[in-house]
Amino acid sequence: MSEQRPAARRWWSDPKRLLRPRRRLAVALAAVVVGLGAGAALAYELLKRPPDVHNAAAAFKPQKPAKAKAKTVNWPLFGYDRARTRYLPAKGVKPPFRKLWRFKDRPLLEFPPILAGGKLYFVNGKGFAISLDADTGRIRWKRRVGRLNASSPTFHRNRLYIVSLVPGQVVKLDARNGKVLWKRPLPGRAESSPVVVDRTLYFGYENGQLLALSTRNGNLRWATTLGGAIKSAPAYYRGVLYVGDYGGYMNAVVAKSGKLKWQSDSLGQGFGTSGAFYSTPAVAFGRVYAGNNDGRVYSFDRRDGTTAWTYSTGGYVYSGPVVANARHTRPTVYIGSFDGNVYALNAKSGEPRWTRSAGGQVIGSLTAVGGIVYVAEFTHTSTSGFEMRTGRRVFRYRRGSYTPVVSDGRRLYLVGYSSITALKPYKRRAALDDRVEAAKPQRR
Repeated sequence: MSEQRPAARRWWSDPKRLLRPRRRLAVALAAVVVGLGAGAALAYELLKRPPDVHNAAAAFKPQKPAKAKAKTVNWPLFGYDRARTRYLPAKGVKPPFRKLWRFKDRPLLEFPPILAGGKLYFVNGKGFAISLDADTGRIRWKRRVGRLNASSPTFHRNRLYIVSLVPGQVVKLDARNGKVLWKRPLPGRAESSPVVVDRTLYFGYENGQLLALSTRNGNLRWATTLGGAIKSAPAYYRGVLYVGDYGGYMNAVVAKSGKLKWQSDSLGQGFGTSGAFYSTPAVAFGRVYAGNNDGRVYSFDRRDGTTAWTYSTGGYVYSGPVVANARHTRPTVYIGSFDGNVYALNAKSGEPRWTRSAGGQVIGSLTAVGGIVYVAEFTHTSTSGFEMRTGRRVFRYRRGSYTPVVSDGRRLYLVGYSSITALKPYKRRAALDDRVEAAKPQRR
């Protein structure tokens, strides 16, 4: 009788065999998890907010401090000069001040006036162009040039050049009486305050083109398409226009031909995004400086667009910078942020010199007059002044919103939400009734 063989064991009754597929599954799952983790880590590294740039080798050209002068000057365009540095080295224009007059207007006054020949010129939010006497605040003339405006006019040879959002257009006026000399429609809305060089007018608009028009008749000289909508004003320096766009690029364009010289990208917030340049750039020290909606301040090499440095703030940087080498200071960039702070940054390296609270969100550009940098904050609508060297607050006024002040070298013209107030440096010999509503300095 043959020996009976034991019955074959089923695989599910063999514990060792039962564990093998589970082990294989666990190993496979572990491999997937590791792969996913590595992929996620790689994706995070690729898509996270990029770190700030510090390029110590970038070119930098120091400039001698401008000498402060006690004389009346023009402030003929947004940003004071063609390089949009927003710095007037005036002598004796400092707090405390006394009020000379106040102009009140119901519509929003988002962008500051310009000054020329003892006259103020501005356009309110409803599209009315207005001229005031700088000594008295009285209206010289008023003319409607559009229905919606968010830019400053430009003065050149007794002519005003104004762009508007609605309708999208550019207008030339006689500065003496407000008479329209010519008007040109645009394919899109415009809020890019123009700059005039010789007989050519330069500005951008929301269709993404930088334009060059004849000042004589408004005819097109050239149009250059950039990386996105253009809302900032172009800065001009030595034959080149510098302007940012909403595609996240800073651009250098040859003024005579419209040829793109260089184009540099912003870093963005991460996760594949790019920043947007609303901030109007300033050109100085061989660099181009501007804020960006990714929360950074940028410094580019003016020659080739290399990023020299970036500095991260705690919010959007719509503000245009003041760039100056004032007396008793070093080359410095002063700029505001949506986080409510004013930053004084080393113009060469981007390292902070000081940081101060503005008291609320900073949306508009800063202005520096004499040794004081002024900022308006939107949250509580006030204006403050800080010593450029130390950051000590020396001035505060209860009105303000966007761009804080302009000056003719004798006075400050402070811009409120819908008002302009003329302030004159207070002299102790003035009568008591002249000191009513004086803007007194405050110490930190």
